[in-house]
Amino acid sequence: MRIFGKGRHRPSASWRQATDRAFTLIGDGRYEDAGALLTRAADLEPWLSESWFNLALLHKFRHDWEQARAAGLRAVALLDRDTGAPDWWNVGIAATALQDWPLARRAWQAYGLRVPGAANDSGEPLGMDLGSAAVRLSPEGEAEVVWGRRLDPARIEVLSIPLPSSGRRWGEVVLHDGVPHGERTTAAGHTYPVFDEIELWAPSPVPTWVVLLEAATEADRDALEQLAADAGFAAEDWSSSVRLLCRMCSESRMPSDEGDGEHLDPHDHSEPGHPGPLGHRTDGQLWVPERECGLAAPASLVRGLLDGWVADSPDSRDWRDLEEVC
Repeated sequence: MRIFGKGRHRPSASWRQATDRAFTLIGDGRYEDAGALLTRAADLEPWLSESWFNLALLHKFRHDWEQARAAGLRAVALLDRDTGAPDWWNVGIAATALQDWPLARRAWQAYGLRVPGAANDSGEPLGMDLGSAAVRLSPEGEAEVVWGRRLDPARIEVLSIPLPSSGRRWGEVVLHDGVPHGERTTAAGHTYPVFDEIELWAPSPVPTWVVLLEAATEADRDALEQLAADAGFAAEDWSSSVRLLCRMCSESRMPSDEGDGEHLDPHDHSEPGHPGPLGHRTDGQLWVPERECGLAAPASLVRGLLDGWVADSPDSRDWRDLEEVC
């Protein structure tokens, strides 16, 4: 993140020392002290775009979006290239946080992205068709990687059902950073980036429930997930979709767990039948009927969904211990 200027505009030694020290303080969480140093660096070299880029980064870390936007705009005003500068990406994040849609559109276009709509369109930059991605919720706490749909370069709609420890719900929209930390690969060979959440952008009114299922087969489990999806909500078999990863593995390229077959984590050195503390090893031939399932549905609907699921095959399905957890 430390950029020491272009070849023809070398910043002073004092600027470099202040900037180096500031980023050390940022790493220690001492944002106030870092801000004083970066402000001093900007006073020393106000013509240097990196001075304002670094201040914009600091304000982003602090979620001070007004200041991030102001510093970011000063940074891009001093750029010597037309497209692709990370300064514009940070402006886009700040503008999205503030719902300053004209500026967000301008930022993504200046970075080099195609934004649908007319040149004078001032609405949200929707329809960019960025596809799916994974997002790491609460990256500085009990981090959890979930799947979502990218609404634009800075927002993801959460499509998984997060665990209650994340404090997040299905259907919420989170603001995320621009640099991925890790990747997830699917059985089909597709690779998706993992972005870090910055903050909640739009909450979801749909609560999260946990329930214990008796599902005789995978098809029985799948039937509940389909029933919930048909109703416009979601069900997720946490017994197969959740696994514990160390931070190093979480931030690297990992195969996604799609709930079927045998799963071997690279840091799992356990033997079959004797799992290690981070083990997630299952025999693809073995199905355990008792499943812990997450449900995202309104209170007025959730019991009806479960009862309807059981009614379709009462000999192979049952549920108990329904509890709202988020």
